[in-house]
Amino acid sequence: MQKLFDAVKFAKKNGLYPNPPVVSSPHAPELIVNGKKVLMFATNNYLDLMTDKRVIQAAKVGLEKWGIGNGSARLLTGNLEIHNELESKIAKFKHRPAAVSFVSGYMANSGTIPALSKVPTLSLVTLFKSKLGGNEKDTIIFSDEYNHASIIAGIKLSGSPKEIYKHLDIVDLEEKLKKYPKSQRKLIVTDGVFSMDGDLAPLPEILELSEKYKAISYLDDAHGTGILGKHGRGVEDYYNVEGKVDVLMGTFTKCFGGVGGFVVGSEDLIDYIKIRADSFIFTAPIAPPIVCGLIKSIEIVTEEIWRREKILANATYMKEGLNKIGINFCNSKTQIIPILIGNERKAMDASNLLLERGIFIPAARWPAVPQGKARLRTTVSSAHTRQQIDFLIKNIAEIKLLVKF
Repeated sequence: MQKLFDAVKFAKKNGLYPNPPVVSSPHAPELIVNGKKVLMFATNNYLDLMTDKRVIQAAKVGLEKWGIGNGSARLLTGNLEIHNELESKIAKFKHRPAAVSFVSGYMANSGTIPALSKVPTLSLVTLFKSKLGGNEKDTIIFSDEYNHASIIAGIKLSGSPKEIYKHLDIVDLEEKLKKYPKSQRKLIVTDGVFSMDGDLAPLPEILELSEKYKAISYLDDAHGTGILGKHGRGVEDYYNVEGKVDVLMGTFTKCFGGVGGFVVGSEDLIDYIKIRADSFIFTAPIAPPIVCGLIKSIEIVTEEIWRREKILANATYMKEGLNKIGINFCNSKTQIIPILIGNERKAMDASNLLLERGIFIPAARWPAVPQGKARLRTTVSSAHTRQQIDFLIKNIAEIKLLVKF
């Protein structure tokens, strides 16, 4: 145990231990941090629905009717009718036949990936007979090197061999796929929008390789859902390849302003996940008030398209401003706009200076990003004004000179 404590002491001594500021008000462009009103440029509350009065009212109704808990896991006595309604809503939103929800996005990935890897040879899973079936050791998982920690956890829990391909590198992915016979069961897993860089997976090319090498395609669309594409349905919609991904995962924590995760797909796929994903079977589901709020939130995201138009316009405006002052924002194509600094200490200094000036953007460091690639993980929402963005850019320009990044 002493070695563990020594590691913590080292981190604290060298200024590497996370000491997050205390937030005393709901996420919004302006909020209270450490007792002071500041501008927030790091929230995942992308479409400003976390405190929408209609969403809150729906949650209140759910609270009054259902209470704060579920009483049990879904496969026992906790399968409330509102969970089925939520899953029906998100399946319709994503243009899929069926959906299953999880208490968090992390649990969606960490439960579904092992379930897909460990498919038994059963008549139930006809969809995957040609691609999966048998011992998990026979499944090779191909994963982008910058995939989210929840994907990495799912791969570890699967017990399957893995091949990590270079970030967004289709050539490297194909080289790794070529190493195995077409009869080998394969699973290609990728983020849609990468959470620390804001760039996009080359989904059409990945789908071509999936078809060519008979691999299951798995897309984590946590940060694209509700924002990208002509209809706001996410990365598939953005690339005009809707319905092509075999397994489509997302969260309720970002654009919908709540908490939870989901997987959408065919009825066979969802039926299978419900009896194989440990993180669905052995835990309680999303709390009823949140479920009721999310049902309303999905309706709002579907109807109020101005929200996604505004966030994308804000993202474009911010990147244009950052480009003028020479900021490296990592080829971001989305509302996630990293300000790459590199050195961990400088990133923390920049974050602290910004907070002193009334701007809240925590530094993202290893292990969230590779060593030497620390950054301010900046995001915009549909609620930010141009004046607030201008204020941010002005201060970034000044702090860049002070910190020398």
